[in-house]
Amino acid sequence: MPVFFVPSECIASPTISITGDLLNHLRDSLRIAVGEILLFNDGASHRYRAEITDVSKQAITGRILDTVQEPSRQTPRLILGQSLLKGEKMDWVIQKATELGVDELVPVQSRHSVVQLKADRIDSQIARWHRIALEAAQQSEQWHLPTIAPPQSLATLLRNCATGTVTLMLAERLEGKSLRTIELPQDATGSVLILIGPEGGWSKEEVRMAEQAGIEQLTLGPHILRAETAAIATISILQSRLGQLG
Repeated sequence: MPVFFVPSECIASPTISITGDLLNHLRDSLRIAVGEILLFNDGASHRYRAEITDVSKQAITGRILDTVQEPSRQTPRLILGQSLLKGEKMDWVIQKATELGVDELVPVQSRHSVVQLKADRIDSQIARWHRIALEAAQQSEQWHLPTIAPPQSLATLLRNCATGTVTLMLAERLEGKSLRTIELPQDATGSVLILIGPEGGWSKEEVRMAEQAGIEQLTLGPHILRAETAAIATISILQSRLGQLG
């Protein structure tokens, strides 16, 4: 069952009141009726199971049956630095990365990215990515929505990276360590930043920049994967190693 994200102000226990876009979605698209049981998440570590008691043009009202507290976190934060991809590939990566539990997504304007967002399109594109992430988080029953940062250069991302973050760069045709054996932080105080290049791969300058920053360069094996495949494969392997998948 999907978990629908609502602002905390919608909840006044024992009642939950839904308005806005979610109201239209539940009433008009899903045709939610009185008596149905839905799950809601306030994005602040609480999940509510509620029975719908009224459906109108102004609001959907529910009676909260029980509340569940989010389990304490035991694993590091995962941050995906994904070079911008063309067409729907970037949308697909954001959707799947959200389903797999990535905490933050950073679009990277890399040298070989085919897509170079114009300044007047950035806000609308980020809003689109937020909608994609919201739908994916609801479908996969996540506790939180991932943060989506504005597009930025690799240099900016590395400069603003929090101290102590383990940064991993996936690069093809390079001798690198295996993702299966690289040392990872093992508790919630750590963070792992995964850098995935564009369709044309990282430029020599970007690889050199990473080397100078002491970033580990990793390989997924002898085959050349598409950028979007590499992103999801990497996240899946990390989540499996961290006990969050498989």
